[in-house]
Amino acid sequence: MPEKKGEKITIYTDGAAKGNPGSAGWGAVIISHNDKLKVESEKLKVVEIGGKVDHATNNQMELTAPIEALKYLKNTEVKPMYLEIISDSKYVILGITEWIFNWQKNNWRNANKKPVLNRELWEELYSLVSALKPRWTYVKGHNEDKYNDRADLIATSFAEGEPVELKK
Repeated sequence: MPEKKGEKITIYTDGAAKGNPGSAGWGAVIISHNDKLKVESEKLKVVEIGGKVDHATNNQMELTAPIEALKYLKNTEVKPMYLEIISDSKYVILGITEWIFNWQKNNWRNANKKPVLNRELWEELYSLVSALKPRWTYVKGHNEDKYNDRADLIATSFAEGEPVELKK
């Protein structure tokens, strides 16, 4: 990632599990926009990250993808003025932008008074989000969005044990 301050960063994330739970993977496409150039194809720097877990659920991987992307970003010198995370997971987006506040108030119990699943992941994501304050955007999965499709391919390839080559 470039070391210029005040950048726009867009992150596409996705998770996959074969068997749910089963062999699982996550993927993220991190796009750094250089606002000085006007031609889209010339102003993007793309970094891809992904990983595998031997046994996890799809929801755990959907949460892991933005966690790992935000940790990656936090470990760079980039201080984005504008940060957007785009996901095809309403579970993640609604969870982090709406549901989490009631879960916290209700001692990590959901509306049915049951313990919130994946609490540790939610807490880690909340901590990262609190520091970096991204905007969350939903995109319909498998709908010909170039970067969402790529995040899906990365996650799926890791889940299947045959990871694609990642852009660095």
